Amino acid sequence: MDRSAEFRKWKAQCLSKADLSRKGSVDKDVVELVQFLNTRDQFFTTSSCAGRILLLDGGINGFEVQKQNCGWLLVTHKPCEKDDVIVALKKANGDATLKFEPFILHVQCQQLQDARILHSVAIDSGFRNSGITVGKRGKIMLAVRSTHGLEVPLSHKGKLMVTEEYIDFLLNVANQKMEENKKRIERFYNCLHHALERETMTNLHPKIKEKNNSSYTHNKQRNPEKAHAQCITKENDKELENDDDDLGINITIFPEGY
Repeated sequence: MDRSAEFRKWKAQCLSKADLSRKGSVDKDVVELVQFLNTRDQFFTTSSCAGRILLLDGGINGFEVQKQNCGWLLVTHKPCEKDDVIVALKKANGDATLKFEPFILHVQCQQLQDARILHSVAIDSGFRNSGITVGKRGKIMLAVRSTHGLEVPLSHKGKLMVTEEYIDFLLNVANQKMEENKKRIERFYNCLHHALERETMTNLHPKIKEKNNSSYTHNKQRNPEKAHAQCITKENDKELENDDDDLGINITIFPEGY
């Protein structure tokens, strides 16, 4: 089986599977983006989350621990109210933690160049912790992610350790991050449209495409203001100045069997 046929097989298998997430469906704020990617021959999405505010009852040692051992006291993909958190905290028996988790998206790509396009769009849209992984079986995965999350413990062994005033402050921070997260998703979607349109044009002009490919790594190190000029306004550029994530492309080789 050639690589194109194998990719089509992977795509058909993935998109035919039931959604096993807690919600059981794609989040509203990214439905259009996910559908757009899945209509393209060279992409398909494997998982996504538009961003959420959570109150967890249990440990704070990472995502896997939370899935296995933590109780979910509150989950919302919209701005959160203090009263909702206070009510949810009354159900806590362990160490309750307030979290904001930003947008994350995993996309399998047919070719490395396809992944590079998405990676460039993600970086220019503010998702500067994005990266590409390549499995030994040839699967090329692009993860769109950022680091503007939030994680703060509120109670210990069921006892509230902070004031309601501090909870109100934290929610203001979390809600602001949620709004910025939504702007970045919209920015990513708009930039993606422009990038794929440009790719279609360069496919019609091989010399232009060759020039774009050879300058990819150099472009990732160019002046940030110029890098964002195509899709991001000066105001948005300023919003991203404090994001210190590495702008370089990150390619990881997975073990055999991935």
